[in-house]
Amino acid sequence: MKACAIALALIAMAAPTAFAQTAPAIGSSAEMSRLYEADQADRKSLFTADWAVVRKNDSERRARTKALLDAGALHSAEDYRQAAFVFQHGDAADDYLMAHTLAMIAVEKGDASALWIASASLDRFLHAIGRPQIYGTQYALPADKPEVTQEPYDRSLISDAIRRDLGVPDMAQQRQRMLDYLAEQKLSKKP
Repeated sequence: MKACAIALALIAMAAPTAFAQTAPAIGSSAEMSRLYEADQADRKSLFTADWAVVRKNDSERRARTKALLDAGALHSAEDYRQAAFVFQHGDAADDYLMAHTLAMIAVEKGDASALWIASASLDRFLHAIGRPQIYGTQYALPADKPEVTQEPYDRSLISDAIRRDLGVPDMAQQRQRMLDYLAEQKLSKKP
């Protein structure tokens, strides 16, 4: 009886993977690719972009991406990674949480590069709920401060080794990126 119970427990634990049906591979969505490309194009020049226009475009892209998700039109790891970027550029904590979820699906579907957007969306979510970021992916130019910042940022929680495993720049690379942003910011302010 005990052996039967152990065997049933082992079968139950194996069931999600052993008996799961896998969906046939379906190509990536051309529409999602277009939405993603437009999202990235809006961010080519961070310090000179018209952010009112970008926010409006972001809102429209999120609405269309949500419609694609709701219709079951996204299937590939690339679709989910691209959708994560669109939601990452949202304006509410739930947008960033959705971005994180979509990135995790992309990772599960085999896109290891989506680990970065999973990390970045978690950092952005943490900022949105008033907590410090933990990976160091978020840079901001607050209205009340003259320079780009990563704050609030808990630099002690995550090691550089973990950052590297997630495709996130280590602390030295982040410092260099900050210097690059500051230089770009100064150049954009020149008449």
